[in-house]
Amino acid sequence: MLLTSPKSRALLKTQIIINPESNKGQTGTSWGLIKEALSNFFKEFKYEFTEKPTHATEISRSAIKEGTELVVGVGGDGTMNEIANGFFENHEIINPKTSLGIVPSGTGSDFSKSLNIPRNLKKSMEIIIQSPQADILDIGKVKYKTLSGDEEERFFLNVADFGFGGEVVKRVEEKRLKRKASSYLRTLIFTFVSYKSKKLSIKVDGKEYPTDEYLIGAVSNGSIFGKGMKVAPFALLDDGFLDVILVKGMEKFEFFLNVWRIYQGTHLSHPKIEFLRGRKVEVLSEDEEDVLIEADGELIGKAPATFEIVPSILSVRTNLANKPRATQGN
Repeated sequence: MLLTSPKSRALLKTQIIINPESNKGQTGTSWGLIKEALSNFFKEFKYEFTEKPTHATEISRSAIKEGTELVVGVGGDGTMNEIANGFFENHEIINPKTSLGIVPSGTGSDFSKSLNIPRNLKKSMEIIIQSPQADILDIGKVKYKTLSGDEEERFFLNVADFGFGGEVVKRVEEKRLKRKASSYLRTLIFTFVSYKSKKLSIKVDGKEYPTDEYLIGAVSNGSIFGKGMKVAPFALLDDGFLDVILVKGMEKFEFFLNVWRIYQGTHLSHPKIEFLRGRKVEVLSEDEEDVLIEADGELIGKAPATFEIVPSILSVRTNLANKPRATQGN
């Protein structure tokens, strides 16, 4: 399959980072087609495949320090998360002029949906090279404990959550289920049957909320997670705020009766769901069991945790100009 070449090819110093295992390994098997498309859109580029966890972060950081102007990720949300973390060293941006380009090639690729980037090889590359300028977006930062008890800090692009979502991701990873929507949804259902809501203390911008039993808390920069769930339908990637969705404990019947509403983004009116907005979210577990945390679809650790917004920091090639903005106010 030949892709029509654009009128002019990008001349930026470009690094391509490919996760060959993404999309159930199809990214790796389709590399010939992807490389051909890249050659049509970029006059020159370097490329490298990821081989281990955090490898994309290492490649990205090294490339930017060598003067790379555009880093393009080919993979899913986890790959993009790793690449974005490579834009920083010692928690500081290395070169604010370096841009991130995204070619969605994961089973979920929820962040690309928030950016209005289609799951299409040619169209996603057109967005990368034809954007008149990159958008400067907010990102999230989370300080947490690793499963071994060490304190760490990392950035996230889209959504991080604590509680039930972390447990679902853990089970997906453990079972190595194929990461299509049915597998994720099946794991979500099975996890809920045995999951017990956790007793948590929560602060948003210093305001304490009553300690309560929570099923999940989603801390959202983007609007979509969990393979298409519109968890934070009013979230904006450039407003300087995190949208916080807190779900209190639900009975099984109540949960299964309402879970479909998350896919449509109509769940915020439910009486057991609280919608908050802030710049800093602190979560402390009052429970004996671990409260797991996932970020951009990857299990990273456990509470206690602090989530913060880092405003207007990351240059990203997006299609947001052609996406209607959410109307919910601050």
